[in-house]
Amino acid sequence: MENEKKKSIGKKVIIILGIFAFIICALLLYSRYISTKGLIIKEYKIANEKITDNFHGLKIVHISDIHYGTTINKKELTNVVDKVNMLHPDVVVLTGDLLDDNIKPRGNYEQELIEILSQINVSIGKYAINGNHDYAFENFNTIIEQSGFTNLNDSYDQIYKNGNNFILLSGISTSTYGDKKVEEKLESTNEFLNSIPEEERDNIYKILLLHEPDIIDDIESITFDLVLAGHSHNGQVRLPFIGALTTPEYAKKYYDEHYTIDQTELYISSGLGTSIIKFRFFNKPSINFYRITNK
Repeated sequence: MENEKKKSIGKKVIIILGIFAFIICALLLYSRYISTKGLIIKEYKIANEKITDNFHGLKIVHISDIHYGTTINKKELTNVVDKVNMLHPDVVVLTGDLLDDNIKPRGNYEQELIEILSQINVSIGKYAINGNHDYAFENFNTIIEQSGFTNLNDSYDQIYKNGNNFILLSGISTSTYGDKKVEEKLESTNEFLNSIPEEERDNIYKILLLHEPDIIDDIESITFDLVLAGHSHNGQVRLPFIGALTTPEYAKKYYDEHYTIDQTELYISSGLGTSIIKFRFFNKPSINFYRITNK
């Protein structure tokens, strides 16, 4: 009788362990093959009194952290471009990690990327900065520029739309590598702003692209109205009620979708691809879609 009880308990333990193993395997398979697929469009309305009537309704699409060759390849990126074009954006920005230095992309990936990214249609312009993974690729600049993007690393541009007033768009290259400090990277932007009378300068709507969101705390000279970042993936693996399980260096303080820091709105993309591990959980690939208004 006692042996039968032990056998019964043993069977129950085996069944429980089997169920547990099945759940773990199912979650891993889901995280690898289902949660990394598809595309979510996250839409945000951003209102600011500095936005003049001619810019009211400006549409900006924000893509980031493609990590081409991980879970995003030709088919997936082509689908992203199709979705972007359906939004009819005025401006498209890429905030780094187009590539991934943990893998060697297959085939003629450079030409492949140029062909796909060139298909993004905008009414005003396409802009990009590099990420920490892009730093290892000497051809990053070539890919970006031949795809029709303006390379905004440590530079700026003036965006015009049906008028003489403009929005200032500035960019900072990755801060993970290199010796330049953030304020050095903003020197050209600062010099330009200082050439404008103060009363006019304060009324200019200013947007900054950066890769690593925590770097925002190192900016002292300029108050940006809107900062768009990547890098954190919002936590590639998230749990309900807990959020991100882990985030990379320079995305320890700011890693979720949105923060308001004094007068600055910070939005962080959850990205498209994967880094280190090819898993996503409670965090589907996404692009951000901003409608800029003055009301």
